[in-house]
Amino acid sequence: MGAADETPPYVDEEGHRETYERREMDDDMERERDRVEELRGGGGVGYQQPVAAVGEGLGDGQMSRLQRLNPSNPLRIIINGGGGRGGGGSRVPKPTAPSLHQQQPRQPQPQPPLPMNFTNTPTPPPSSQPSLISLNSRAYTNKISFILFVLHLIVAVGLVGFLIFKGVQGILQSSDAADDEKEVLKHFLPQVEAASLLSVTLGFAWQKAVRVSPRFMVYFILWSSFAMTLAAGILLLCFQKPASNGVGVCLVLFSIGNGLYACWVTPRIGFCSKVFIKSLQPLSKFPDLNHPTYWMLGAGFLWMSLWVLAVIGALNFYFPPLIIILLGLSLAWTAEVMRNVANLTVSRVVSLYYLRGMQSSTDFCFQRALTRNLGSACLGSLFVPAIEALRILARGLNLLEGEDEFMFSCAHCCLEVMQSVFKYGNSWAFVQIAAYGKSFTRASLDTWALFESREMVFIVDSDITTSVCFLSGVCSGSICVIVVAAWTATAHKGFTATISLLAFFVGYLMTRIAMALPHACVCCYYVCYADNPHNRLFDETIPERLNMLKSGRGMTVPTPRVPRRFAG
Repeated sequence: MGAADETPPYVDEEGHRETYERREMDDDMERERDRVEELRGGGGVGYQQPVAAVGEGLGDGQMSRLQRLNPSNPLRIIINGGGGRGGGGSRVPKPTAPSLHQQQPRQPQPQPPLPMNFTNTPTPPPSSQPSLISLNSRAYTNKISFILFVLHLIVAVGLVGFLIFKGVQGILQSSDAADDEKEVLKHFLPQVEAASLLSVTLGFAWQKAVRVSPRFMVYFILWSSFAMTLAAGILLLCFQKPASNGVGVCLVLFSIGNGLYACWVTPRIGFCSKVFIKSLQPLSKFPDLNHPTYWMLGAGFLWMSLWVLAVIGALNFYFPPLIIILLGLSLAWTAEVMRNVANLTVSRVVSLYYLRGMQSSTDFCFQRALTRNLGSACLGSLFVPAIEALRILARGLNLLEGEDEFMFSCAHCCLEVMQSVFKYGNSWAFVQIAAYGKSFTRASLDTWALFESREMVFIVDSDITTSVCFLSGVCSGSICVIVVAAWTATAHKGFTATISLLAFFVGYLMTRIAMALPHACVCCYYVCYADNPHNRLFDETIPERLNMLKSGRGMTVPTPRVPRRFAG
């Protein structure tokens, strides 16, 4: 009998599920039992009736129903124990009436049938069932940071507007200060605007090149940043001005460190290139994923144009150095928030693709990053750069530590402190913020716990994709310095150092916004793998790397140390 033809169940007094067909068979059993009583009662005390006669006189339908009875049913036991119609079976002695009634109690009367979906098993309360982590959280994360950023933005917009007004007011006045301000505007604004446009162009060039040829671009960015910073530093030293010489020395020193770093991480470039290739593969399914980056770069360019005018206006106000420093800090925080908004948008789209196989709407994810997750973006933008910078400094001190040097006796302690702080605030957290709607601190802790549970701490700790994105911004800033410094030296040599610093700052920030997309893809690749390493979208790239590290074949080159006999 098919599932569609089954009769609805009923429940007896003991809570067992039955069907009407089963109940009809029980009625047939009752009638046959009465017939056995009659046959045995009429034969006297010593009379034995063949049990095979029980089945006589029944139709085929009733007989088939009896054969389908439960094996523990008393009537089924009688039938199985008896012989066939030919009388060749065994004879069962007549049981006494009390024993027969004890073995075969009468069935209780059925209650009215209940609905099909009734179950007699009690359902556990919802609190005892494991809850799934929602991917559609509607909570606003880090509200205090969000409120602080909005208040800061209101104050910054008001200050920029006021300083622009003061600048225009100073230009319209006929005085020596107005002439100086016109001179600054003439030789200051065009160069910084040109640096902004150049940095946007370079940012998209870096991003496109990384997406097309990741392996080549990792090498190119590492060594081009070394070459460009060295060239910019030498160019500024050639102007023979105290301010430009100071900036030039800083760039030369940075280029030396950059070159040493490029040599040190050379063994990691192969794995970094492979991770870039794998993590950028989902981008082909989302052709509009770069649109949030376009919006952020457009907003950043407009804000920097107004910011430059405000810097010029600050020269006509009280305490110009202090105001310019505050404007610079505000610009850095705002640009970093723009970068992390693009980061959260890409992380949301790519992480949902990895975790659930979904193709989400980029516009909806962008709106979510600008509203529900903006507080986390503000908090992360404020602390992550500082935490990572201090961590790098602590690592550098630990690498330079000598066995007998007192000044580096606390290097291990500083490194351990920064490692602990890093667990509470790191750039990997933006993936879980975007996917699960967690707060920044909770996402940082959970992500690092995932890495520790999968034994991936050394892999993510030695990852150089973040450094590649950082050095791409440094390279763009250095190129802007070369262009702007050469331009300014021919027009107004006294502004060379100031405009070079601003050009480097603007070029770095705008390029980092453009490089948010590949950086977010790499973060999603690591974090989503740690969340579900058995996902079919992941290959053996990370497991093979883990096996190499465990076997000692994938260890990086140790940092060279000065022999003790040459030290001090």
